[in-house]
Amino acid sequence: MKKILIIEDEKAIAELERDYLESHSFAVEIEGRGDVGLQKAVEGSYDLIILDLMLPKVDGFEICRQIRQSSDIPVLMVTAKKDDIDKIRGLGLGADDYLTKPFSPSELVARVKAHLSRYERLTGDRGAAGNQLHIRGLSIDKPSRRVTIHDQEAQLTAKEYDLLLLLATHPNRVFDKEELFERVWGLESVGDIATVTVHIRRLREKIEHDPSNPQYIETIWGVGYRFKV
Repeated sequence: MKKILIIEDEKAIAELERDYLESHSFAVEIEGRGDVGLQKAVEGSYDLIILDLMLPKVDGFEICRQIRQSSDIPVLMVTAKKDDIDKIRGLGLGADDYLTKPFSPSELVARVKAHLSRYERLTGDRGAAGNQLHIRGLSIDKPSRRVTIHDQEAQLTAKEYDLLLLLATHPNRVFDKEELFERVWGLESVGDIATVTVHIRRLREKIEHDPSNPQYIETIWGVGYRFKV
């Protein structure tokens, strides 16, 4: 049975979410305080987290940021705020999805199932072949640093490969350009951060069927990039 943590300070909403999820055979735990929810999220063993944005003690943004330092489990943000800037910020911190209140409980259940399925599929691939990734026709062989797209080898430079591997091993997580630059080129690298944009463009030209309509590396406008699963 999949285990879900709901971090939500509005008791009626949290209990409604729990009831719908439990009726679909999920085990659900509720926490109303941000600081306690953060501790549970980081130290506990959950398959997915439903995270309210406005919480006492510690807000949802900070909780999401700290979760992403150690885990890539699905995180669904739920909030009454409708501003795009909040959605962009949440996705930028690594949230997988964003629901605006009020929403249909059946929609929440559907999204939970979809994200769990994607995550399970990805981690299943990892468990079966830790040195390989297979995602919708794209294959990455880590020991040989070899990438194939529909059985055709893609000739990538060292940095293009490193960039692709970082994105592909953190599916649906949004990285801003600064973090990509630091993690791929190194904290002490000297150069123009615009090189990230250039490498993303070249990478798309090599792995995407239509680089202008990418199916793997998606641009999140105003934030950065993510590998879409």
